[in-house]
Amino acid sequence: MKETILLLALILFMVAIALVLYRVIVGPTMPDRAIALDTIGVNLISSIAIVSIILSTTAFLEAILILGILAFIGTIAFSKYIERGVIVERKGDS
Repeated sequence: MKETILLLALILFMVAIALVLYRVIVGPTMPDRAIALDTIGVNLISSIAIVSIILSTTAFLEAILILGILAFIGTIAFSKYIERGVIVERKGDS
């Protein structure tokens, strides 16, 4: 029963990722795309956690942490790009 519920949750997360990927590609505005990319990151983290539970291993926990950090940094960088048009400001840029 537990395995069935976990597999169903994994399938639903994959469907959610596919739907959000459509929003990343089509998304009417840039903030919609940024939020969709962040949502994909959260869904991937959840999917990896479910796979880790199904396989009864802790080997994927490092991958979850790295993906979480990268998704956070990516969201911050994309938001800064939307707001200012540049990600890294130099002294000569004004």
